[in-house]
Amino acid sequence: MKKNVRAFLERNRWLKAVPNSLTICNSLCGFAAIINTLRVYEVMHTSDGSIDSAEILAVSAMMILFAMVFDAFDGFAARILNAASMHGIQMDSLADMVTFGVAPATLIVVITHSLPNFNESNFLIVWALAAIYLGCAALRLATYNVHAMIEKKGSDKFSGLPSPGAAAAICTTVIYYNSLGMEIKHLAVTLPVYCAILGLLMVSRIPYTHFAKWLLSLKRNRKRMLIVVAVLICACFQLELTAFAVVNAYILIGILAALFRKLGFLSGAGAKEA
Repeated sequence: MKKNVRAFLERNRWLKAVPNSLTICNSLCGFAAIINTLRVYEVMHTSDGSIDSAEILAVSAMMILFAMVFDAFDGFAARILNAASMHGIQMDSLADMVTFGVAPATLIVVITHSLPNFNESNFLIVWALAAIYLGCAALRLATYNVHAMIEKKGSDKFSGLPSPGAAAAICTTVIYYNSLGMEIKHLAVTLPVYCAILGLLMVSRIPYTHFAKWLLSLKRNRKRMLIVVAVLICACFQLELTAFAVVNAYILIGILAALFRKLGFLSGAGAKEA
């Protein structure tokens, strides 16, 4: 069977380009999210109310979340097609920097422009908070690349919050608030601070579960299967709320588990993978 697969790949060398193509799609989603987010400035000069800034920002958030599909499948395709390489790892991190680093930071800064009392001092504070997120994302992805070059085997844990998880926390919050019909200015006060906290979590040593590997273990774990079924049922009724709750619960559980472990209430080894 393996010989047949190898022979098929030898005859169709173009398949080796599939993983990198998926990675490029990831970065294009991030670029599209940035460009779409900047359309909010049109709303500032439009008085007829034909364009809703909250809708624009929600669409940008959806683009970033959609990029996670490409981010998940490029590594899977590389393993299936035996096309994994250091070049692919570097490309993946560069794409992640655009999609899960620059795009969410841009979203945060643009959201604050909806504040009625927005001024230069507000901008400097928000810029600094978004810069913390962006800088930490860069540090995290660089650390991941170093670990990928040094360590051959992966782990079931990440050291620090993964950059897609941090981006998902921002995006699901924006989408959930938009689904409630709430004014975006409420997010403009709290989201920049949350953004900086997420950045610090990315470069922390807090262990976070590798979500893809967690899903692959469902067949061997009935409790995890029940959790996934319950989440899917909830998503059928309240998709935005479920996504918001699951992502932020993932982040909070990681913090609480690390705290309880430090206090001696939990035992377990730390993360090995960046």
